[in-house]
Amino acid sequence: MKAKWKIPLILTAAASLLLLAGLQRLLVPKYMGKVVEGSFIEEYYKEDTPHDVIFLGDCEVYENISPVTLWREYGITSYIRGSAQQLIAQSYYLLEDTLRYETPKAVVFNVSAMQQYEQENETYNRMTLDGMRWSSSKWNAIRETMTDGEHMLEYLFPILRFHDRWKELESDDLRYFFTKKQVSHNGYYMRADVRPVGNLPVERRRRDYSFDDRAWEYLDRIRLLCEQNGICLILMKAPSLYPAWYEQWDAQIREYAQEHGLQYQNCIEAADEIQIDFTQDTYDGGLHMNVYGAEKMSRYWGKILSEIPGVEDRRTDEKLAAVWNAKGEYYDAMKAQQEQEFAQFGYLVQFYTEE
Repeated sequence: MKAKWKIPLILTAAASLLLLAGLQRLLVPKYMGKVVEGSFIEEYYKEDTPHDVIFLGDCEVYENISPVTLWREYGITSYIRGSAQQLIAQSYYLLEDTLRYETPKAVVFNVSAMQQYEQENETYNRMTLDGMRWSSSKWNAIRETMTDGEHMLEYLFPILRFHDRWKELESDDLRYFFTKKQVSHNGYYMRADVRPVGNLPVERRRRDYSFDDRAWEYLDRIRLLCEQNGICLILMKAPSLYPAWYEQWDAQIREYAQEHGLQYQNCIEAADEIQIDFTQDTYDGGLHMNVYGAEKMSRYWGKILSEIPGVEDRRTDEKLAAVWNAKGEYYDAMKAQQEQEFAQFGYLVQFYTEE
């Protein structure tokens, strides 16, 4: 008799687990609407070809570098493991996670994360951490960067966090229940609209320009992890005009780079060399580059990256060329669509032609 009861119990338990898994899948945000940045981290795991260059950081990376342009101009394979307001500890664990799949020749880390060590908003944590595959790297990233009120159990079982989101469900939650469309271009977030730089806020003086000791600790950890794996680490400051990047901050990064033999590229200072036009190359008044500015940034960075040993022009590799040609077609189609949409709705859009 006991054996007869076991089968129904097992089936009931299995059905309950499937139901909970389905509910969790339904209730977890899909990031397919206006806020697509929450999909960037997980898209990396769909890649099936290696990358010579990995970019790490926040929006100053994923909105300012175009991997497709790096490929087309220099044959460089790259991926941006970026996310909104990515903390330096999260960058470290994302690098650790990346090394489980591949070992790039170079890592470019955007140093703006040095100015804020702790997360202020759980939403940004979720947009970074939920997309990571489970590993010790994800566990440690969550443990290190959780805000007050967050719990590890809610990351292990997201339904505990999003159980009441049924009130906010949209058509996208059903449309992308099983699979999600690709929204980035190797981690790059494309914007083809133009909003010129206007009046920028006045820089506020600070009592203390020192970076948090924990930020320095994780910068050291990133550097050492790169050294241990034979990876060239380059520090970068994107050409964002706001929020302010203070001279005192810049001096500390320069000193660190010099002390450890690292290359540091401040793209604010190099804006003229990059040929950035802040009346045309930004979509939000100077905070981030639009696609035209990102393409200029990528041409500038291509010259730097192509000089690193092991970062080669791989356009003669037929397999890689086929993969990147497909990426380029998707890139061009989205760019053309956005240009058409923004022109139609009255946005100032500049159409660039290559010389």
